[in-house]
Amino acid sequence: MILKDRIAVVTGAGSGIGRAGAMIMAREGAHVVIADRDPAAGEATASDIRGAGGRAEAVATDVGDDTAVEGLIEGTLGRHGRIDILHSHAGIQVGGTLTEVGTDGMDASWRINVRAQFLAAKTVMPAMIAQGGGVILNTASNSGVFYDREMIAYATSKHAVVAMTRQMSLDYAKHNVRINALCPGWVDTPFNAPFITQMGGRDAIENYVRTKIPMGRWASAEEIAEAILFLVSDRSSFMTGQALVVDGGESIG
Repeated sequence: MILKDRIAVVTGAGSGIGRAGAMIMAREGAHVVIADRDPAAGEATASDIRGAGGRAEAVATDVGDDTAVEGLIEGTLGRHGRIDILHSHAGIQVGGTLTEVGTDGMDASWRINVRAQFLAAKTVMPAMIAQGGGVILNTASNSGVFYDREMIAYATSKHAVVAMTRQMSLDYAKHNVRINALCPGWVDTPFNAPFITQMGGRDAIENYVRTKIPMGRWASAEEIAEAILFLVSDRSSFMTGQALVVDGGESIG
């Protein structure tokens, strides 16, 4: 088990990629703190981990609430004495062009996709330095390394995540804290619902996947989880400040 006895915090772990990442970390021996704004979804992930013989606890957390983010980190440190892995995955997808997106949509994208990751990292960093190191993984998107049409709020926030990750990595590498960004492409999860609607429904998105992604298919959440495991484990021990794109070639196609 490559994560044996490590303490991991995963936000947005009630479904999709966050859930798959939490499951694979637990499989590899980590004790996983499942954070999700939906208490039932978070507890379901934790229960499935425990049912498979792993260790997990669920903490209802709305990452749009600063107090909740700080409470998640400080509470975990209080219960376990350390945090070895922080995967800030929770995010939102706001579709639309410049003239279509309201200021509330841009503000929400920034608050959930960027500010929450900043605050979680800021809160955990002193403990990681004191314990001699740690790993922070911020979920961005392949929309953080190239540009989607009609997605100004989402693309802007995800580019910001990549920039923030790289900046933090430079400042804290000397403390043995590795910080990377995960940039998935199209993964078949409920998270894509707003963009699917914007593109004209399920048939339209299936046609996009077949014709625009070089590999011609979606990823599964479990495939992205393998990349997560690489990034949060010692398998990537000399890697920091990187944006790992896992998108079937879409961003270069």
